[in-house]
Amino acid sequence: MRSLLLYFLGFFLACSLSSAAKEAKNAHTVPNHKALPSSSFPDAFLPDDSASCAIPFIRAGNLIIVKARVDTIEGNFILDSGAPHLVLNLTYFRHYQATVEAEAEQTSITGTANAVMKTKVAAFNLGTLDYYHTEADLVNLGHIENSKGIKILGLLGMELFKQCELFIDYEKNTLYLHRIGRKEASSYKSEHLGDTSTYRTFPIEILKNRIIATTTMDGKKLKFVIDCAAESNVLDSRSPNRVMENVTITRRVMLTGSNNRKVEALYGNVTKLTMGELELGNLPVLITNLERTCFSDLGCINGVLGFDFLSLQKIGFNFVTRKMYIWK
Repeated sequence: MRSLLLYFLGFFLACSLSSAAKEAKNAHTVPNHKALPSSSFPDAFLPDDSASCAIPFIRAGNLIIVKARVDTIEGNFILDSGAPHLVLNLTYFRHYQATVEAEAEQTSITGTANAVMKTKVAAFNLGTLDYYHTEADLVNLGHIENSKGIKILGLLGMELFKQCELFIDYEKNTLYLHRIGRKEASSYKSEHLGDTSTYRTFPIEILKNRIIATTTMDGKKLKFVIDCAAESNVLDSRSPNRVMENVTITRRVMLTGSNNRKVEALYGNVTKLTMGELELGNLPVLITNLERTCFSDLGCINGVLGFDFLSLQKIGFNFVTRKMYIWK
């Protein structure tokens, strides 16, 4: 089988740039980082403050790139629903006050890496949505920039969208985002959902700031993380035999994580995977062991659904009501 070196895969973009589940007890301030004065923080937005916007995006490979602003710094961010929090590129935010969580660690598809650095930004803006007192991980994203040939300021993780409804339209290269105010939580209905005959609705879970969807294969329930920054679907190599029997292996690949550690994996196609009454067809999948990745703290996760799944049709999420919409 052909061997292919993958210098960057969106799946471990989310993994290598998110902190492990355990809390750090010995966090300390990193010296020589300029502190942000507390007087610079405006009042945080109110829970019932709603806002809507349509945000154009470009693609770097299969990654969704949008414009956003951290304080006075504006630039490119990757939409990454597999990352729990906002992540900033250390290259451009070295002057920010930071703390190190010595007992936390970064994890990737290939294992663990260094301790996690954290900071706080005064103001973050995405479209018409404003955030204040926002915590963020500080990570060197140079390997992403080198791989994609584009300047990246950071990643937009799930924490930013937990009060939102989000639609991704790959055909129009547009994100439609609405922050659901507390007063409209039970009554809000997006204009995108007017014609109920054009889409299907599926329940989702939000577990540790990750989107979890339940699928079925040959009567076996499988749980997948929905990851907008995963450039490939992923299937855990520890899956039951009756699941692996529906996988056709096409080649071997080599994966390289942010710690430059390499592991061998398989690539192929999976069949007989359904979500409710929706047959997902012949999906390409990367097959690797998820035991020591960033998703291992979620319990029994069988894989990741990324670009090859998300881009098949218009797709939407309501993170307040925990629903996913897939257009026919």
